[in-house]
Amino acid sequence: MTKSVQQWLDNARVAVIGQGYVGLPLAVEFGKVMPCIGFDIQKRRIDALRDGRDDTLEVSEAELAEATQLTFSSEPEDLKECNIFIVAVPTPIDAVKRPDLRALTGASKVVAASLKKGDTVIYESTVYPGCTEERCVPVLEKESGLKLNRDFFVGYSPERINPGDKTRRLPDIVKVTSASTPEALARVDALYARIVTAGTYPAKSIKVAEAAKVIENTQRDLNIALVNELAIMFHLLDIDTNDVLDAAGTKWNFLPFRPGLVGGHCIGVDPYYLTHKAAEIGYHPEIVLAGRRLNDGMGAYVAQQAVKKLLKRRIHVDGARILVAGFTFKENCPDVRNSRVIDVVRELEGFGCTVDVHDPWADIDATKAEYGIDLMAKPDTGAYDGIVLTVGHDVFREKGAAHFRTFGRPQHVLFDVKAVFDAQDSDMRL
Repeated sequence: MTKSVQQWLDNARVAVIGQGYVGLPLAVEFGKVMPCIGFDIQKRRIDALRDGRDDTLEVSEAELAEATQLTFSSEPEDLKECNIFIVAVPTPIDAVKRPDLRALTGASKVVAASLKKGDTVIYESTVYPGCTEERCVPVLEKESGLKLNRDFFVGYSPERINPGDKTRRLPDIVKVTSASTPEALARVDALYARIVTAGTYPAKSIKVAEAAKVIENTQRDLNIALVNELAIMFHLLDIDTNDVLDAAGTKWNFLPFRPGLVGGHCIGVDPYYLTHKAAEIGYHPEIVLAGRRLNDGMGAYVAQQAVKKLLKRRIHVDGARILVAGFTFKENCPDVRNSRVIDVVRELEGFGCTVDVHDPWADIDATKAEYGIDLMAKPDTGAYDGIVLTVGHDVFREKGAAHFRTFGRPQHVLFDVKAVFDAQDSDMRL
C-alpha cells in the first residue's frame, strides 16, 4: 500500500446510503474500523437501528454494538462531514420489467448535495453494464457542479449479500472492486480490504464489475429455469424430480440446483437489467429471456398442479379453502420483496379458491403493504382442502408433514413444492 493510499484511509469518513439488507452489514463492518454514518431516508428504520434493532434480522444487537464508530442518520445534512459515499439502495424493475432507477438517482442527488473536491462515490447496487458512468455520474456532476476524475472519483463494487445466510457473511465473500482511475481503484480496493477478510478482486473497469455482478444471478436464474423445466417434463413422465436430481448429483460436476419459485430482489430481477441493456444496443437475448419466462410462470404452474390434484381427489375446487405455507422469497429470511408466492395465491384465487397465507418468518407490515395480504398467525385446524408448502423454512421442516396435515380436512392435498419432507409424507412435490 502506498503512502498516499494509507493517508487517504487514515482520513476516511464513510457514509453508507441505504440501510437495508446490503447497506446495514456494510455500515456495521466499516463502523468497526473507521468513522461511518449509516444513512437512510426512512426515519423509522433509523430509529430502530439506533435502538439496536435490525428488522431484517441480518445483523444482531451484539454486532451493532461492536460497531463503535457507527452512527445512524436520516438527515442529509449529516453527510457533509463524509468524504467516501457508498450507495447501496434497491434497483428493482417496474411493472413491465424495465429497470427502475429512481432510488439510485435519488441517492445520487443526496450524495451530490454533500460532494466535495477529492471525495469518492462508490456504487454497490446491481445495475446493467454502463449504468454507473452513463446514469449516475451525470447526476453527480449536474447536482454538485463538480467534474469526474478532476474533482471527485467514482467506484463500483457489487454487493454479494445472501439474505438469511449466517455462514457466508460480508467479510467472508471476495469483493470485486473497480473505479474511474487506476489511482482511485487503489484506494477503493484498499478500503474494502479493511473489512473483507476473503480478499478483493480489482476488475479491469467499472463496466466489467457491473457485468460480473449481473451475470452471477443470471447464471443462477438459468440453472433454476432448467431444473424447473425438467420438473415439468418429469411430472408428465410420472417421475419424482428430486429422485432424479439425487441420482444425477452423484456425479462430481453435476450442479445441485433444485426446482422452485424464483423471486427476490436479485435472481428474479437482475437478468432484466442485462436484457434491457442488450435491447438498447440492438440485441434480443433469447436464452436469458426464455429462462425468465419459464421461472416467472412457475407460480401459476404450481397452483394449476394443486388444482388438478384436488380434482383427482374429487374435491370441489370452486370454494375450496387452501393454506399457502410460506411467503418470503427464500427460506429463513423475512424478506418478501418480489416474492413469487403471490403468483400461486392469485392463480388459486382465480380458480375460486379461498386462500390463507401463513409464514412465521415474513415481515407482516411489508406483506400487507406490498401485496394486501394479512398473514395468518395460526392456521385453522382441520379446515383446509389443500395445503401448499411453498418455502423451505427450517421451522417448517422441524415441525414435519404430520403437523401440516392437522390443518387439512379428512380429505385434503399436501403439495410440498420445495421437497421439504420425504416423498411418502406428502401427496405431491415439484
